[in-house]
Amino acid sequence: MRLDMFLKISRLIHRRSLAQEFCDAGLIKVNGALAKSAKEVKTGDEIEITRGDNLTKVKITSIPDKKQVAKNAAADLYELIERTANEKRTDL
Repeated sequence: MRLDMFLKISRLIHRRSLAQEFCDAGLIKVNGALAKSAKEVKTGDEIEITRGDNLTKVKITSIPDKKQVAKNAAADLYELIERTANEKRTDL
């Protein structure tokens, strides 16, 4: 399955076009390497998503057969490995 499609189906990113923009901007890594939106992903791959100062790292546990998955089943497609929120310091 394509990376951008997986990100949309799993609801890690809400729209496929937005997932493509993230990939084009170099904000998505698969197994530690920058990935294009057309990259084929498989079970066991690790995806890193950078949103500003936030990093989300997940491991794919299953690839769906269909292009649509129930909202409550979307989280079963991956396992959360790490989620960090780097806060900017504003004190001087």
